[in-house]
Amino acid sequence: MGQRRCAGLFATVRRAVPRARLFRMRRFFPVAAFLAVACLLGCAAVATAQDNSASVIASQSSVAPGATSAVSRAPVPSEAPAQDLVFEGMGSYGNYRIFAGGENAHLYTGGLEYDRNSWGTFLKARMDYSAEVLPVMILNEPAVTDIWGDTKGPGRKILYGIGLTPAGLRMTWREKRAIKPWFAVKGGVLAFDQKVLTRASTYEDFTLQESAGMMVRVSPRYDLRLGLFGDFHFSNGFATNVNPGLDVMNYNVGIVYHLGSRRSEVARAR
Repeated sequence: MGQRRCAGLFATVRRAVPRARLFRMRRFFPVAAFLAVACLLGCAAVATAQDNSASVIASQSSVAPGATSAVSRAPVPSEAPAQDLVFEGMGSYGNYRIFAGGENAHLYTGGLEYDRNSWGTFLKARMDYSAEVLPVMILNEPAVTDIWGDTKGPGRKILYGIGLTPAGLRMTWREKRAIKPWFAVKGGVLAFDQKVLTRASTYEDFTLQESAGMMVRVSPRYDLRLGLFGDFHFSNGFATNVNPGLDVMNYNVGIVYHLGSRRSEVARAR
């Protein structure tokens, strides 16, 4: 089912893009707004469920010692796992040559990331499931290239796109401290309004991101996230006869909002 949905998404993008470049800014932002609002509504629903769970715990913990045994034996729900919502932005300052040979291109993104402590701890790090939606993607690349994406002439051009990253892992150390190192790896897909890097490529690409940095506590509810080192890779996985790709050196900055029970946990840590 998931594969058919992804195929349908790519088919929709392929049909839409040739029509007057659908993702140009005036038509691109409604799609971006829809994705952002959907993500916010989902996170709001999660936060509401957490608050209800917390209120149940509080009401059961306040039962007087002389209360009936039936009430005293009532099971106490476990606390909801820590969850974060990150409002993030990324900028590039160069290109690696790790998984791809592309260069002389710059990528800028903006979007929302959701993190949930789904796998406890490992190596003293909190292990989170991570996913993100990137309604803003801007790629500045050479206007004239060969089939591999190498620069062959003067001029630049701007591509606009969106990205979706449904699979990711974030590791966070020193969870109750004011400064918390973190490492993340994520994978997903993106789509642009023009073929990327060369006319022999595709509108859609697969992505792989690795990044590391630190989060600085601002308040019990908010952290400032600083991504110091990162690699944003994308390529088409030989969906055509050539597979031009790019590895972007990047920095990222984000505001981390702690959902539900995480706020009380940080408050107790202080």
